[in-house]
This record gives sequence, C-alpha cells and structure tokens, in this order.
Amino acid sequence: MKVEQPVLGKTGTLIFLVIISAFPPLTTDLYLPALPTMVEKLNTNQAMVNLTLSVYFAAYAIGLLFWGPLSEKFGRKPILLMGLGIYVIGSVLCALSNFVEMLIGARLLQAFGGSAVTVVATAIVKDLYDGREREKIIATIMSLVIIAPMVAPVLGALLLKIANWHMMFAALAVFGSVAMLFTFFYRETLHTRYAGSVFQSWGRLAVVVKNPPFLSLLAVFTIVPMALMSFLAAGSYVYINGFGLSEQTFSYAFAANAVCASFGPTIYMRLSKRVSVKKIITASFLTLTACGISTIFIGGLSPWVFGALAAIATLTVIITRVPGTNLMLEQQTTDTGSAVAVIQFCSMIAGAIGMALVSLNAETLIKNLGVIQLSIGLIALTLWLVFKNKAYVSAYISKV
Repeated sequence: MKVEQPVLGKTGTLIFLVIISAFPPLTTDLYLPALPTMVEKLNTNQAMVNLTLSVYFAAYAIGLLFWGPLSEKFGRKPILLMGLGIYVIGSVLCALSNFVEMLIGARLLQAFGGSAVTVVATAIVKDLYDGREREKIIATIMSLVIIAPMVAPVLGALLLKIANWHMMFAALAVFGSVAMLFTFFYRETLHTRYAGSVFQSWGRLAVVVKNPPFLSLLAVFTIVPMALMSFLAAGSYVYINGFGLSEQTFSYAFAANAVCASFGPTIYMRLSKRVSVKKIITASFLTLTACGISTIFIGGLSPWVFGALAAIATLTVIITRVPGTNLMLEQQTTDTGSAVAVIQFCSMIAGAIGMALVSLNAETLIKNLGVIQLSIGLIALTLWLVFKNKAYVSAYISKV
C-alpha cells in the first residue's frame, strides 16, 4: 500500500472502497424485479421502461468522462462528495416519479452523480496499491461488490411486496447518504494534482486514448461487459414473462447467478498462480463463445438451463475483468482519473448497446442474448489473440 488511511484504517479503507464500488450493480439491480410491474403502473411499454436502464448507462458513461479528469485537478474527495450529493438528489426524484418520462430524467441525474463515485473508486485503488497487490485488491473488491447483485433483487422484490417500486429508489438515496458519511473520513490520496486549467484537464482524455498499448487493450476488454449487461436487461422478462416465475422467485434466480459470479475473482487469483494469465483470458473468451451458441439452441428449454448458461457466461466476464482492468491501468503511469474514465466509459457504452440490442425483439430475448454472447466472445477472442504476445502485455504478465 502506498498511502495509509489513518481514520479508516486498512479494513475500513477496504469497506469504503467496496461501498463506493457497489454503486453500479446496486443502482441497476435493485429495481430489476419491478420492471414488468412498472410497465403497467407507469402506463407505458417495455421499451420505455428499459430506457431507464440503457439511458442510465449512457449518461453514466458520459459522466465518467466529465468527472475523471476533474478528479486529477481537484482531488478524489471533492469530486466524490459532489457526485454523491447529485446521486442522492437524483434517487429522491426517481422515488417521486409518477410517469416514465420523469423517471428517465431523474435517472439521468442519478447516473451523472453516480459516475463520479465509480471513476473515483477505481482511481483510489490505483493511488493506494501497486502491481500484484493491486490485482488482489481489485479481486477482493469485485468479490465483495458482487454481493450487491445477490442482495439487490431479493431486497427489491421484498420492497415490491411490502410497498411499491418507488421505495427502491428511496433505498438508493439512503445508500448514497451512507457512502457520503464514509467519504468524510477518507483522507485524500491524490498528492500531485494537475496544474492546468479545467478545460486542459479534460484534454488529458485525448492523451490517454493516443496511447497505443492502452488503446489496444481497451478494445479487447471493454466490449465484454456487453454480454453481462444484455443479460441484466433481458433477465427479468425471460424469467417472469417467459418462464412464468414470480418476482420473488426471479430474485432468487438472479441471486444464484451472482453467487456464481462472486467466485470469478477468487478463481482467477488461484488459477493465475498455476496457469498462464494469457491462457486464462483465452479460455474465458472461448467459454463465452460456447455459452452464446448453447443459449441460442437450448437456452429456452427451461429456467434451469437458461440460468446455468447465464451463470457460466457471467463467470467468464467477471474472470476477465480482474486481469483486464489491471493490464489497462498498467499502461498509464499518469492521468489515472482520465484513464479510468475512458475504461469505464467504453464499458458502459458497450453495456448500454447490449441492453438496447437484446430488447430489439421482445419475442426472442433468449436468442438475442445468445447472439450477443457469441459475437462478443468471438470478437474479444480474435483481438486478444492479436495483442496477447505484444511486449506491453508480456512484460506485465511475466511479473505476476
């Protein structure tokens, strides 16, 4: 660890990082069980309700580019507090929404604030940790953060049972407030701030994307979340409308998927001690491709088959995120905030595209999902085979 957090301590710092890293899955997954109900309650259609997901991720991605460079100029803590304040306000407005257009607008505000939290969380990890230790921390945080999608749908279904979908966003406002409380005890980890103007700080994004090694790895690893996000968008409709599961049963099925995913970082860390990281990544992309083919042909047989294939696909996506994130961060010695913003921007845009594509035909959601998994698996595998033996990849992997 480079810097100690005297108030939070080692364990407190890890808990803090887990909390602020949990914003994306919690904000998305908490209200997934309510999606079919919201179509009726808001007197709208599935496509409009799904916009609350896809628009959220698109706005979230744009916000990352806004906040990331600013965290290099003003520091992590001020940006984090500002983002959390906007997030809480957006969550309250979501809870007060009574028509879908207002909800979409409030989700935009919620996304803009939440994006500051996400970009700062990853930047803090880069500030505090190096090399293999950073990889271990990323894996630990991911393993713990995955508890959010395990708990969120179950909590959401419970809130839906005792109250209504509005309460889900009220709960998110409370979560944001708790994160803000932790932030007050966090000591700034950025000691050398960018000296240029605000506009020049945003210009550092261009500097980052002009780095060829960073750009090549960006192309490989940031398209993979499309396979996971498309499942998030289609899952509730497949389980509830397609297979006839109740909202509560769906939440358990979704939680089971998250349980499988939670083993991803641990599996990677243990395998990487015995197996080449390159082979692990290659095998993951091959497995995702196979899952896509299987989902297309047998995914509709039963919720058990669909769930098993979705769990394996999710596991492969999670496994590649640990080495992928670390490999990309390793290519940048400066401009951490901008690098993190670009990484997460591309991942979020890929996720938003996946959510939109999987919903194009509501009658063929399972096949849509399978096609996306297959396509992403093949594209990522091809790009990885092109770049995996480059010096900037081999030099890092040889160290771990």
